[in-house]
Amino acid sequence: MDFPVPGTGGPVTVVVPAPGSGPGFWVGAPSAAFAADGTLVIAYRARTPDRRGASLVVATSPDGETLTTVATLEKDSFGAESLERPALVRLDRGWRLYVSCATPNTKHWRIDALDAAEPAGLAAARPRTVFPGDGHVGVKDPVVRRNVSGWQAWICCHPLDDRGEEDRMTTAFATSGDGLEWTWHGEVLAGRPGRWDARGARVTAVLADGRASYDGRASKEENFSERTGVALPGERGTLHASGDAPVADVRYLDLVPAPRGGWVAFYERPRGDGSHELCMERFADA
Repeated sequence: MDFPVPGTGGPVTVVVPAPGSGPGFWVGAPSAAFAADGTLVIAYRARTPDRRGASLVVATSPDGETLTTVATLEKDSFGAESLERPALVRLDRGWRLYVSCATPNTKHWRIDALDAAEPAGLAAARPRTVFPGDGHVGVKDPVVRRNVSGWQAWICCHPLDDRGEEDRMTTAFATSGDGLEWTWHGEVLAGRPGRWDARGARVTAVLADGRASYDGRASKEENFSERTGVALPGERGTLHASGDAPVADVRYLDLVPAPRGGWVAFYERPRGDGSHELCMERFADA
């Protein structure tokens, strides 16, 4: 497969180790982008069993391997019970960070946006809700792309109408002229009954040609143990899962186009003890 599949590119580097040993000690859910000077900026989620989705960390790196923290965003500043995968976008002048926020004592999620002139300023930026969700659906883990035609977003949606089944997930598509006011275009990817992704499908990265990676799982019991699959573009923005099995035992894959071609990949990889670590890998053009 010519898709940049984790584990098939260059050497895999652990850029942020797991914050502890055992289930719930997780670091990952990354989103990254290149600055104008070639510096990589990456945002990722950190959590421990006693502090669910505790914080988002924003870091810079000259090479994708050595990270320097420039900002830390705590969940309390969003009035959130947990923070999940962010989406980092470089603006003409500055940066925007989309943050997934869990509403306390519910299964609902919303997405806020913050703007700052520099990555370090995101910690003090004022959030504004851009994807509120509602009583029927929680929204989180966005993938946001900006090009000359405007803004595009792939949003993970969790249905809330069936109590105890809120972990199910599909991906919807939205467009915008400014990245703040969005028009929804409906569901574009869902799990396939009886397959490895039957419980849900969450888009994690979209290449320029429309191919995408996504997280999926077969059952409720596999929640938090998603694996990566590949989807191909269809008509009207839809995506179609490719193949009968996941391609990698990782989740939250982000693929960042490199200035000189190829991609820099960041992803969350499980360890044998149940913890998760943040990894980086480079790929040539595919």
